Amino acid sequence: MTTLTRPRTQRVTPDSHGFPTRPYDLVKEFVLALAAIVVLTAVLAAVFGSPDEKALTLQDWAKAAPNDVVATAVAELSGDSGSASYGPPYNSAGTGQTLLGVPLQKWAGVRYPVDSAHDLVLTPLQRATSDPAVVKALGEWSVATTAQRAQWASTYEAALGKAPDGNPAKVAAGQYGPVPAIAAAFERLAASGGLEQQLGGSTFYRSDPSRQLLLLADGSYLEDQARARSLGGDQWGMMNETGNYPGQPWLWLYTFWYKVPPFSTSDNADALVWGLMMLLTLGLVLVPFIPGLRDLPRWIPVHRLVWRDWYRRNAGAPSSPTPGAPAP
Repeated sequence: MTTLTRPRTQRVTPDSHGFPTRPYDLVKEFVLALAAIVVLTAVLAAVFGSPDEKALTLQDWAKAAPNDVVATAVAELSGDSGSASYGPPYNSAGTGQTLLGVPLQKWAGVRYPVDSAHDLVLTPLQRATSDPAVVKALGEWSVATTAQRAQWASTYEAALGKAPDGNPAKVAAGQYGPVPAIAAAFERLAASGGLEQQLGGSTFYRSDPSRQLLLLADGSYLEDQARARSLGGDQWGMMNETGNYPGQPWLWLYTFWYKVPPFSTSDNADALVWGLMMLLTLGLVLVPFIPGLRDLPRWIPVHRLVWRDWYRRNAGAPSSPTPGAPAP
């Protein structure tokens, strides 16, 4: 018995010219889309954006708070400034942050050596000034013993603290050696804008701002400006860029811990928060291997809500594959 089979018909791909067409202006669409994006960007930036304020400079500091510049220079000379006593990576004056008793900063060592008195005050003055009085004061400082220098600087630092508004012109007479002349010359150099250039590093482009930032941070002017813009350490810091505008929201998980004990009361808060974040990151990486935690999607099937249309269409299918996976 012969079985007749129908010849298999081949599918013919339709000619693209056979489909209906209509005019389409690609340039017009691009121009309209670009205009809409520009307008939308400008509106959103005006409503939600934060103002881009001018960066602080050493010259701004000297003009706005000259007494603070003088006090900071004296603190650098006496070794009482924050950078002089910070420890690694700048010097060996302190142990730095520790984590569970492990001196992390000390182990890392001094990677960026900074002698606060020499690098931030004396060397810039030596390079930038030719005033005979300042040259004489620098020479007197250089030939003095370490004990004599410390006595001069600490005595003048205490006298500045007692003067009204910390005004150098109102400091009581005393044995201060060349310190007043050096500090006053340092303030003049900063006000002229020359200090920024002298601390900009040894490369041609002067692109290393580390020393400028250390010097600014040693004074009180930078902190005052930060607090005025709600950027103080107890004002959520980097969670706000300026004023009341939101800053980097993706940093909230990191900065949050600085506001709760024991981090908020610890001298090792930086190391403790870093250690906690590393632990949380490790937990996130190991989620697929942690019993109970890895089963949360089965207990809380949020994915079924997201893919509800797919699960509705395949409700009766046996062992339905994951949405988006290739079909067998």
